[in-house]
This record gives sequence, C-alpha cells and structure tokens, in this order.
Amino acid sequence: MSNLVIGIEGLVGAGKTSICRQLIQDIPNTILLNGGNLYRTIVYAMMKNGKKIEELKKQGKNLDIKKMMDLFKIQIKIENNETIIYIDNNKVNEEEIQSKEASMAVSTVGGSADNKNLFIFARNLIDELKQNSNVIVSGRSVMEIYPDCDYHFFITADLDERVRRKCIQYKGIETQKEIKENIIKRDELQRKAGFYDFSPITIKIDVTNCKSVKESTNLVLSKIKLPETVNL
Repeated sequence: MSNLVIGIEGLVGAGKTSICRQLIQDIPNTILLNGGNLYRTIVYAMMKNGKKIEELKKQGKNLDIKKMMDLFKIQIKIENNETIIYIDNNKVNEEEIQSKEASMAVSTVGGSADNKNLFIFARNLIDELKQNSNVIVSGRSVMEIYPDCDYHFFITADLDERVRRKCIQYKGIETQKEIKENIIKRDELQRKAGFYDFSPITIKIDVTNCKSVKESTNLVLSKIKLPETVNL
C-alpha cells in the first residue's frame, strides 16, 4: 500500500492544527505540511514590508503569492516531522503569524490573490514528501492543490466552542466579544472565498463535544484505513 495523503481543513478555531499534530504522533512515518502557516508567513512578510490589507486585496489576481514567497526568501524545512517556515534563514515565530491582524489578512487576501504558482509548488512538494512518508496537508483549498488526496476532512465545532478555544489560545490578549466578532468575520470571508466548500470525498468531523485533542483526533482516525502493519 502506498503512502497516504490526508487533507485537513476546518472552521476557524475548530482545532485542526492540534489534530494534525496529534495525527503525526499517531500514524507512523507521517509528515505534517502546514500550508496555512506558509500562506500566513507570506502575507505576514508583505505586511511587515509596509503592505496594508486593503492594498493587497485590491491587487487581486495581480498578486502572485509564489512570487512573494520567493521575493522574501521564504523557505520550508522539515523538523520533527513537521514543516517549519523560515524567512531569509530566520525561523518564523508562530505566535506572530497567528496574530489577529495576520489572520484577518490571510482570510481577506487568500480568496482574491493569484495562488496558482504556489499551488503548483505545494503539489510538487507533496509528491516529493509522499515518496517516503505519509503526508498530512493542513490549510485551505487542499483538494484544489492536491485532488488525489486519499482522505479529506473538514473539522467543525459550534461557534461558542470555537470562541472558548480561541480565548484559551489568546490568553486574555483579546476579549471574548472581540474574539467572537473576529471569528464570525473570518468565517464570512472564507465562506465567500469558497474555502468552506466540500468535495465529493470530504468527511465532516464535528468536534464540539470532544474533551481533548486526542478524542478529536480519534474521530478522524476512525475514518482512515491504515495499512495492516500499522498498530495504533
């Protein structure tokens, strides 16, 4: 049996990244390609160089995201079975690219920019990684990037639960009201961009009532047929 490619998408704050990181612990010989972090880093680099969100949005399809990746010398390296992003040989601080401003910028820009060349780059990278490992692909438009995914999951949770989880993540930096408004706005932007559309193979997983990351991950694992040689 060949190595698997498993796509993971989901609603804002549903916990998809935590699930992905648990999956690479639970499925032997597996690498996480965090496409969301790559895209965030590219947009973050543009903002750090003086580009405003509305200015980026107005460029629309004239904004070649892969060209921006190359311009700012953004690279991907594999460390501890996970892709880590570097800007000009400096490791990216994940807390910075997860900020409210960066998150909103990604939701705003992602649906209007020219992603074609970045998607080609990602597809080739997945093919390369798949030669020797199972690959978890986390991000947006996974099925457009890699239509041959063996599995595609969409992680959901109700709004109140997603707000609760984001409140824990941001640790008092924002109020509960601000976090809720931000999630609602990002949901709308991503829905309009088509990021919440399902493919024929998409499996929807609701983790609202899960009490832990492990419990949420087990719901995903229950839908995956692993090689008989793999014991969980």
